[in-house]
Amino acid sequence: MRRSLVLVSVVVLGLLTGCSAGGDGSASGKTTLNVAALEGGYGRDMYAEVIQAYEAAHPDVEVRLQISKSIEDEITPNMKAGRYPDVVVLGQGRKAALTETLIKDKALEDLTPVLKAKVPGENGTVGDKLVAGIVGNLNTNPYGTEQTYTLPMYYAPTGLFYNKALFAEKGWKVPATWEEMFALGETAKKEKISLFTYPTAGYLDSFFFALLADVGGEQFYTDVMTYKQGVWQTPQARQVLDITTRLLRYAAPTTVGYANEQDFTKNQQSVLDNKAMFMPNGTWVVGEMADAPRADGFQWALTPLPAVTEGGKRYITTSVESVWIPAAARNKDAAKEFVAYLYSDAAAGIFAKANAIQPIKGIVSGLSGENAEFYKVYEDTSVSALVGGFAGTPPVEGVDIKGTLFDTANSIISGDKTQEQWQAALNDASEKLRQAGS
Repeated sequence: MRRSLVLVSVVVLGLLTGCSAGGDGSASGKTTLNVAALEGGYGRDMYAEVIQAYEAAHPDVEVRLQISKSIEDEITPNMKAGRYPDVVVLGQGRKAALTETLIKDKALEDLTPVLKAKVPGENGTVGDKLVAGIVGNLNTNPYGTEQTYTLPMYYAPTGLFYNKALFAEKGWKVPATWEEMFALGETAKKEKISLFTYPTAGYLDSFFFALLADVGGEQFYTDVMTYKQGVWQTPQARQVLDITTRLLRYAAPTTVGYANEQDFTKNQQSVLDNKAMFMPNGTWVVGEMADAPRADGFQWALTPLPAVTEGGKRYITTSVESVWIPAAARNKDAAKEFVAYLYSDAAAGIFAKANAIQPIKGIVSGLSGENAEFYKVYEDTSVSALVGGFAGTPPVEGVDIKGTLFDTANSIISGDKTQEQWQAALNDASEKLRQAGS
């Protein structure tokens, strides 16, 4: 979920086994580097092209790629058996939560030296090339220290995606406040159009993170992310859940039934068909749904969440897909050099062709079409970018605060849980994580 094949010496593996799973070299004397990546909305071809370019510049390295839409399911059994990939491209927020689990287990390699390393073939360092604020948050530095354990591979503004042409056709204005949003929900209902849907409940991460900051400001957002005692019992937390519960009453009736990894595109299709108006998503949805049918004149557009108060400050969550190295990887030095290469101008150009935009200074100025429009949201002075996520803690059996926060939306829509139960469960999960991290 989150594209001219090229001849390339890449082995797409079903399993990482034997010497190919971690041997320091191959029969040819080359270093064998095993790379595992999620096949998300940007496709797989860009990785093949980048690896081809890397191998051409590094003839002593053979890169073997394992890529899948369910990469966690494929690499986890081998990792449990001690066979680790050397490099993994996989962000947080996935249902399998592999990245989060390794963070909690303190099983990732410290990548702070990579920030100070020169990009292969260039004069500057990786850190020099990255946009301000993209590193040093809880996403990259999950323990709240100066050490960086995941590096941002691609970044994208996330928010509410909708069909600009539908609004023009109906003469509707994009809501600037939540009261305007709910009034539009009533208007749309008369046209048999649902106000809201989501691909899966996990996509509510961008929604909730922005809403938490919208309601309580950045300090409140940080308090939630770091499990401050009693934070889910505050009036701000109640307001966040009040707004969300009210919005979920306007959800498309098919939302929960399709909110899974097999059918999620059907919820996205409902926006293309003008059956639902808004959905939380990221810029990758354009490529993901490129071949899908759509209403006449359909035009993708992106807006931040409505303001809590008229003229109030709004936040937009920046989705970051990460690259990391397992602490148990065999070829960590070669892996770090490969990761540094991923930020080269050559690699960035290949990724950008697939609409995978990296957080590299100046890259946005070269964008065109829909992407150029999407990334303009960062130029709006009333909107602030928000990067990060929940702080890492030692694992607590039975506690998954992301699941509690996001997935419970399905139960709110179905009526299986109440808002009060939701708030109590969040308070309980947050408190257990606070105690584990203290």
